[in-house]
Amino acid sequence: MAAELSWEQEIIKLLGEEIIAFDVETREKLSKDYYWYSPVLDNRLKGNKPADGVALPRSEAEVAAVLAFGYRYRIPVTVRGAGTGNYGQAVPLKGGIVMDLSRMDQIMEIGDGYARVQCGVRLGVLDKTAREAGQEIRIYPSTYVKATVGGFVSGGSGGIGSITYGNLWDGNVLEAVIYTMEETPRRLVVAGKELYDYIHNYGTTGIMTEVTVPLAPRTEWMQLIAQFPSFESSMRFGEALAKDGAVHKRLISPMEWPVPSYFTPLIKSIMPDMAAVMLEIADGLLPQVEALAQSYGGQIGYAVGPEKYRKTIGVSDFTWNHTTLWAMKTDASLTYLQAGFDPADYIGQIRMIKDRFGDEVLFHFEWVRGGGRVIPTALPLVFYKSEERLYEIIHYCESIGVKIFDPHTWVLDNGGRGEVGSMERRKRVNDPQGLLNPGKIIYDV
Repeated sequence: MAAELSWEQEIIKLLGEEIIAFDVETREKLSKDYYWYSPVLDNRLKGNKPADGVALPRSEAEVAAVLAFGYRYRIPVTVRGAGTGNYGQAVPLKGGIVMDLSRMDQIMEIGDGYARVQCGVRLGVLDKTAREAGQEIRIYPSTYVKATVGGFVSGGSGGIGSITYGNLWDGNVLEAVIYTMEETPRRLVVAGKELYDYIHNYGTTGIMTEVTVPLAPRTEWMQLIAQFPSFESSMRFGEALAKDGAVHKRLISPMEWPVPSYFTPLIKSIMPDMAAVMLEIADGLLPQVEALAQSYGGQIGYAVGPEKYRKTIGVSDFTWNHTTLWAMKTDASLTYLQAGFDPADYIGQIRMIKDRFGDEVLFHFEWVRGGGRVIPTALPLVFYKSEERLYEIIHYCESIGVKIFDPHTWVLDNGGRGEVGSMERRKRVNDPQGLLNPGKIIYDV
């Protein structure tokens, strides 16, 4: 009587060695992301065992085959794009199969005002292609070069461009193709508010294989650094610019000194002991922005024209969570928070936090639009002393009305996202055995 095949042998027989990998190097490499931004997550996840196997599908049919196989054998499946997330999204907490979708990298259609792509297309490639067609992507993370479109939609929220176009929930995803994890996986085409169950879901409610995103007309962008004698004046300038509808912009990122001192490639262009605001504005609007900066006691200390856009390191490479990365390169004891401030009282909240914690917390803000409102969001740097001290800072911020989206947890419920309840309900339908990226949404199967 022939010996029964193991599941590992069965899946190789089903899909072949070109699609399935079991070698240690591949499993370890693809079972990680950038969770080391958080000392809390680094401590808890760095010893996590890698996936038992890796799937690298090239088509929707192969994605469906992996999901059906996992369902049959009750094997967890954790999806990943480029692995640039910061919260352990791509870490397989329960082992099983990591499904890397980076081979699904076809730009399927560039239309008038939209792009339809496979989930593994890198944002930088999409933007280059769109700009050649007279358009550009609307929002993107600071990991633009490496990050995939599907990874950004499934693990991100906002980014460069959010000052004009908002976050992912503000119409920046038009449609998605989703596969469920059932005996026979269903192919769902999702649009409208139904998309909310699949944006920032870590692949827990379904596997996104294709996504359609809106495009904006191509703009020629100038990059600037405005500098101010005080951080508060830089914030007020940022607010005024954010609300100025006559200035088309892509980025307004104020940060207090010494944060700009961490940006070694730009250090010769940055004046010491001054707050800095990293800016991207449409070409031809420098005089208006310079006059506005001067009205708040500031000046433009650095300007790069559109002819060098994407040809050298850009100011956006020092914003959003790349600010944290540059800071950590200088001082490994630094980590960060994600915070939403009160648009009507952000200066008062800043003062209270500085009075309480001084330079233990260093401010870095991004002015964005959310739900149509101009909002001061922050990615403040924190000198990490202990987990207890970190959560003391978090609890104090929350006590004065600053909303913290905790970046030191892999659990969606703890990240402060309002859509988790709906995701739980969707997960029960699309993933009845609870096998999609288990441990990221806490609920009873």
